[in-house]
Amino acid sequence: MFAAENGLKGDPRLQAISEAIRVLPHFPKPGIMFQDITTLLLDHKTFKDTVDIFVDRYRNMDISVVAGVEARGFLFGPSIALALGAKFVPLRKPGKLPGEVISEAYALEYGTDCLEMHIGAIQPGERALVIDDVVATGGTLSAAIRLLERVGGEVVECACVIGLPETKGNCRLNGKPLYILVEPRQIDNCC
Repeated sequence: MFAAENGLKGDPRLQAISEAIRVLPHFPKPGIMFQDITTLLLDHKTFKDTVDIFVDRYRNMDISVVAGVEARGFLFGPSIALALGAKFVPLRKPGKLPGEVISEAYALEYGTDCLEMHIGAIQPGERALVIDDVVATGGTLSAAIRLLERVGGEVVECACVIGLPETKGNCRLNGKPLYILVEPRQIDNCC
């Protein structure tokens, strides 16, 4: 579900978040309208508002784990975890975590990828929030859910800053709710 459809309709913070995201046409390949959140991070007030909206939503949900998807989930996850009094667990690409890991492969439109997590990072019954910057098809978030559930974690919800319009009707992934702040911006008079 989109934040504007869930109690935040007309909230000026959502407009500011949307406007702070830079759109780069044809990156990394022709036809892609890349949603660059690094410009949102440069605006400390809007970055804080982004984190605050997530914290307000999850404050009373007994979240004990915030799992961030590499790499941009790492930008929002730790701040949210600290504010909620939860631990932060990074979900990384293969070969990035030292020690023993558990892995979950997933399909992409052009191949496969994999997420890894440290064994023992999550205990059975811990309530988890999965955070990333953008959701397109939901493949990465679905893999994150499967990974956390394999070790007994209870995924409460997935949250993203940006959700493609196609996700509007898909407010659940693997049976878990999906919460999105804004839709992607388009470039005016784009070539």
